[in-house]
Amino acid sequence: MSLFKKIFGSKSKKPDEEITSDDRGKYMPEVKLPIDERFTINFKANGGKFLYCDDLNEVYQNLNLIISENEWQEEQVLLLDSELGNKFKSLKLKATKKLNQAPFFLTTCENLIANDGSILISSKQIFEKKLLELPFNFIVFATTSQLVETIGEGLKGIKSKNSKQIPTNITTIKHFKSGEDNNFLSYGSSAKNLYLLLLEDL
Repeated sequence: MSLFKKIFGSKSKKPDEEITSDDRGKYMPEVKLPIDERFTINFKANGGKFLYCDDLNEVYQNLNLIISENEWQEEQVLLLDSELGNKFKSLKLKATKKLNQAPFFLTTCENLIANDGSILISSKQIFEKKLLELPFNFIVFATTSQLVETIGEGLKGIKSKNSKQIPTNITTIKHFKSGEDNNFLSYGSSAKNLYLLLLEDL
């Protein structure tokens, strides 16, 4: 028993049980959630749609469900990344690189930012296009190894992975509900209807 409990006595009715987060004092530091849980909570709070996948087959199934749900079966998909196109070749998507011909954009990202639930992208995904030029509907394919704590950590990762030529046009997408980009705090950003296909790779 601690010295303080010996002197003042224990006010707890369950001295031998572990104190839960509900029993913690208001001045105690918050219990830190794992990085994947924090990202998921913040991403959903931003209005994003999250689909966790154990393997690539599940990614393909979920992508087909998204396309079916939105009735995009006969529509073209904006697909700027040829490597990503090869990964999804078996689905026989009607891919285009013309901005005005597709209702949705299929892309990867640089990182998933846990502390605010945003998606970090660069010219490797969107080339020199502006977010406002891209379709309102985004489908982002990412892996759990791309989760980082902060934007700063993501930027350091981009720099270390691309030391010879650092990507340009680096930005984040954080607002996944229409109308939110009217807020002065999100000036310069563009709200997107965003689906995240997250593949477990750790």
